[in-house]
Amino acid sequence: MSQPAPYDTLTPDAILDALESIGLEPSGSLLALNSYENRVYQAGLDDRSFIIVKFYRPQRWSDAAIAEEHEFTQTLFDEELSVVAPMALTGADGKSKTVFQHGSFRFAVFARQGGHPPNLENLDDLEVLSRTIGRLHAVGARQTFQHRPQVNAQRFGHDSRNFLLENSFLPAEMESAYASVSEHLLQRIEPLMANAPSIRIHGDCHMGNILWRHDIPHFVDFDDCMMGPPIQDLWMLLSGERQDQTGQLATILDAYNDFYEFDVGTLALVEPLRTLRIMHHAAWIARRWHDPAFPPAFPTFDSINYWSKHVLELREQLAILDEPPLTYL
Repeated sequence: MSQPAPYDTLTPDAILDALESIGLEPSGSLLALNSYENRVYQAGLDDRSFIIVKFYRPQRWSDAAIAEEHEFTQTLFDEELSVVAPMALTGADGKSKTVFQHGSFRFAVFARQGGHPPNLENLDDLEVLSRTIGRLHAVGARQTFQHRPQVNAQRFGHDSRNFLLENSFLPAEMESAYASVSEHLLQRIEPLMANAPSIRIHGDCHMGNILWRHDIPHFVDFDDCMMGPPIQDLWMLLSGERQDQTGQLATILDAYNDFYEFDVGTLALVEPLRTLRIMHHAAWIARRWHDPAFPPAFPTFDSINYWSKHVLELREQLAILDEPPLTYL
């Protein structure tokens, strides 16, 4: 029997009912935003204002893990970082809270934040962004998460590999090649990740989660905040050839170090972390394949072409791991 789709019952009426249950007055205007893991909507209110409502994917996070996400973003907001924290509103039980239940769904409400992705080719913008991430990490290092995941080779690498192989997601002719290259990668990566420092980080700091407005980076979507090495929030700022990345890295870390001291030894983790992200992304699609939103979004996922390219990308990462890490000059 096929799995039920996780959002089958999240109809427009259910969304509006959920908002009304916490005292909001929706106008009926709903705009679905680009989110696969959760369902996120811009909702219009009767006073002509707008809010963002996020319905958490069922069974993904515990209540305690969601509470830690909300507490972390609120702490960052209180420290005057520009993060979009969940709104505290009065629930159906009369208590002020940031996460609510309607039917089988937990949801949270956020202010609408405008902006566009940062221009990383502008060194002034790159400095501001790096300095802000340094401030974020200085706050993140003060305490630890108890209920949220950690960036490590087991969760992002071994678990991803095992899921794909055990559930027959790869075409038969690609299984052996994938099994071999992924095994060799994890043998290389595991000792490098074993003693990595770990603090509270954003965890998914790609440019789609940073909105630039009035020369300020606004951080959104802390859904994947976790424990991990600070470099996890920085390596996605790098692009281009090695020479380009070396220059970018100097700009990034000069600014970052104004607020939080960077461990230069963790530069050896850039390519291991990139590899783990590649492996985890493929397994993430596979884990969500029963969700009707995924096959149209990733139409080639179940093709030989997709997996041939994926194995080739992993082989390229294996070669890159032989190169010396980037240096901070």
